[in-house]
Amino acid sequence: MKRFALRLMQAGGVFAATRAMSAQMARILMYHNFSEASEPDAVPVSAMTHQLEHLLRHFCVVPLSEIVSRVRSGQVLGNRLVALTIDDGRSNFYELIFPLLRKLNLPATFFVVSSFINGEGWLWTDQILWLSEQPGRPNELAPHRLDGFFRNLNQLTPEVRTKAIAQMAARMEVNIPQAPPPKFAPCSWKQLREMADSGLVEIGSHTITHPILASISDEQSLHELTASRVQIEQAIGRKIRYFCYPNGQPGDYRSSQVRQVQNAGYDAAVAACPGMVNRKSDLCELPRIGVSGWSDRVTFFKHLDGADYYQIKIQRFLGLA
Repeated sequence: MKRFALRLMQAGGVFAATRAMSAQMARILMYHNFSEASEPDAVPVSAMTHQLEHLLRHFCVVPLSEIVSRVRSGQVLGNRLVALTIDDGRSNFYELIFPLLRKLNLPATFFVVSSFINGEGWLWTDQILWLSEQPGRPNELAPHRLDGFFRNLNQLTPEVRTKAIAQMAARMEVNIPQAPPPKFAPCSWKQLREMADSGLVEIGSHTITHPILASISDEQSLHELTASRVQIEQAIGRKIRYFCYPNGQPGDYRSSQVRQVQNAGYDAAVAACPGMVNRKSDLCELPRIGVSGWSDRVTFFKHLDGADYYQIKIQRFLGLA
């Protein structure tokens, strides 16, 4: 029923109207995982193809640096600007999406976890997803409860969280593989250099180990910010200008850590708070529209074209959100 209502809105011109109303604001899209076929928590290549086609018809896809430059100078954010960003550093971006971007000549920013690229273990978030796919998973890892489970883990220090994941695996009587399975595998530094050298993909930092910054001290977060940048710059031979907060929701990082981003010399940072970018946006907390896991076009159109943005504004005005 909900999807039918969205289709009626689209057919009735609502999406086209909100797209026009929001033309002076930029969008930053946030992706994580990609797959050849439909999988949970991944955008299939077929869906990504349709999304990029929609962007080419109705928007102007630009590097993140273009949006940052306009915000910094106070320029009008016209022409329906959109930047593509992808988090974490998984190889499925290089294998499945980079060829598509190259074919269409579209830019993107790829935020990577440096220890993950180095092969020093795999992302703790992916370990949870892997556990949720195993036989005999506990109720906490059921699809409808995963978000709550992640929220609980986000509040733990990295050391306590690692123990909690190990205890979960022990209760399930499974061993978490030392190396990530192919669907969770990282890119190599060689692949990152190839993408950077193409001129289409800019590499950014997503910390060393992907901690929730609010769960660690300011001293630790400064190390995550600065050391990851040095590691990536040395490995790919390019200046790293942008940072991405792990998880990036309100409460996942402190104001002191936002100042650390500024002091560390990054040009800008992206969060995961939904919204659009305007001339007054904070360059160290740029909002993004998360699209990972969406495979139906109408939901993508609703968020990208601005219908969801204005719906939330109306709900807040009425005190309903």
